[in-house]
Amino acid sequence: AEMSSLAGGEAHALDKLFATVESRRGADPTSSWTAKLLSKGVPKVSQKVGEEAVEVVIEAVRGDKEGVIKESADLLYHLSVLWAATGVTPDDVYAELARREGTSGIVEKQARKPS
Repeated sequence: AEMSSLAGGEAHALDKLFATVESRRGADPTSSWTAKLLSKGVPKVSQKVGEEAVEVVIEAVRGDKEGVIKESADLLYHLSVLWAATGVTPDDVYAELARREGTSGIVEKQARKPS
């Protein structure tokens, strides 16, 4: 997978994280937490993403900036694992963000199909 470059020719931290996650696919689940998570499937990975999102919210409500930073890193890691588990790449997400650039958030939300 080719890594996109968002700034100054250096791979974005999310690209590096995703590449690391992808490299653990098929690794021994007893030696790699990422491989273990991937082996448990999308429902388990999704559960972890939800748990980490809640932890970010808790730290934010507490006003703990350091906690928000640390839990955000955990959330981004688990989100990267979820992307890998579902065949999504960071470039897919970047493309969606680029598509939304210059669109009012309210207009964009109204344009989404109801789920």
